[in-house]
Amino acid sequence: MLKINNPTREEWPSVIARPTQQLEDIEVTVSEIFQDVRNNGDLAVKKYTAIFDGVELNDMYVSKKEREFAEANLSDNFKSAILKAKQNIEKFHVSQKSNFKIIETVIGVKCWQEKKPIQKIGLYIPGGTAPLFSTVLMLAIPAQIAGCQDIVLCSPPDKNGKIADEIIYAAQLCGCTKVLKVGGIQAVAGMTFGTKQIPKVYKIFGPGNQFVTVAKQLSTKYGMAIDMPAGPSELLIIADDSANPKYVASDLLSQAEHGTDSQVILVANSMNFIDCVEKEIYLQLARLPRRDIARKSINNSKLILCNDMDTSLDLVNSYGPEHLIICTENNDFYVNGIINAGSVFIGDYSPESAGDYATGTNHTLPTNGFSKAYSGVNLDSFTKSITFQEISKQGLINIGETIEIMAEAEGLEAHKNAVTIRLNDLKL
Repeated sequence: MLKINNPTREEWPSVIARPTQQLEDIEVTVSEIFQDVRNNGDLAVKKYTAIFDGVELNDMYVSKKEREFAEANLSDNFKSAILKAKQNIEKFHVSQKSNFKIIETVIGVKCWQEKKPIQKIGLYIPGGTAPLFSTVLMLAIPAQIAGCQDIVLCSPPDKNGKIADEIIYAAQLCGCTKVLKVGGIQAVAGMTFGTKQIPKVYKIFGPGNQFVTVAKQLSTKYGMAIDMPAGPSELLIIADDSANPKYVASDLLSQAEHGTDSQVILVANSMNFIDCVEKEIYLQLARLPRRDIARKSINNSKLILCNDMDTSLDLVNSYGPEHLIICTENNDFYVNGIINAGSVFIGDYSPESAGDYATGTNHTLPTNGFSKAYSGVNLDSFTKSITFQEISKQGLINIGETIEIMAEAEGLEAHKNAVTIRLNDLKL
């Protein structure tokens, strides 16, 4: 891993740069596939499934037989674990419900806001080397709690034309209405435009590689809403000598094994501690089944020495990590000062993987610095707010002149007239 000693602020942009491809290189491919799917529908989707996933499929839907097999094929221990995680995720997201409150802004003028579910939701669940069934829980559970009518799940098939039993089981457990064996750019395009087999949705959720991220961003040009630009996973740990190097190393590796384009960063105030963590990383790495993936990710990662607490906090906020672990003697300083992060884990016994699976918080989070402007997925992500107002006769008398003056000042005589006509009637 690259060690960096107290980088200057001028050096920060290069120090915290993500290991991503040039956007222009990806956009060309994504745009071509989008247009093909828009023009040719399922034929194009099947073509790209054959090219990218190495399998030809006539029917993209997961069959009843596949659903039954998935449930029978999984262990009771797995089912028990996923139920416990489901309960925690439900509990946390149900707590986010809020009741509307009617406000009388002036006498006779009542205003309120109500949250309504987004009717048609699309979930993208990555497959590949690590089928993320946990992401099904994180997306489908709040969608169900919010009251979404259609929950469409797309996940890439393997060479045998199957998706992971765990994904199928989680989809059933969490109320997904349709499950399709389609992934990548073509899945996002299919949910954007709609095909004979893939339903058109109103909002697309879910993480993915850089191509999926760009595909989701491109879908917004065609009227699609998305949760956030969620790309390759990342983790930043801020630690000092009070932290356990074994724990820190294990957390860095837990994110590094996601994919070769993942990035992990350690910011610490002691080079001796950094050396201990680095040594532990390579000891643990040798024992990991996904060590080849993790090793490539480690090559994209940094060990940064930063002696000053204020400076290290500024560095973290400049990076805006998807996941942030704080393990220091003064955790409160960083907890109170952090502004840009997707999800924060505090102390030696709060591994990031706990949030990935079972604490109850959502693990679908903004990456690539988007935590500076985006929140992670929550219950509100699956709703939209509608405002209401009801004005009585007395209410219109109370605010009518204000409206008339403002409308006239903007040169919108019809706006003014809509009030004046009513006020004249009320004066009779």
